[in-house]
Amino acid sequence: MMWAWQDADQQVDLADLGGVGFASQEEAEAWLSEAYPDVAEAGVTAVNLCQDGRLVYGPMSLSD
Repeated sequence: MMWAWQDADQQVDLADLGGVGFASQEEAEAWLSEAYPDVAEAGVTAVNLCQDGRLVYGPMSLSD
């Protein structure tokens, strides 16, 4: 199973920031916590978490 983040607005390819290819949900969530500043700077305001192309949850706002 492969986990990946997607920009909910489909404006930014999170693969370019390293947001794809995680072996577990925990790894994907840890990446987002660490990469949040770069993701927000890229203009992403909400994300979806997908497993093998299937939506698991989202959109999740990145706003305060």
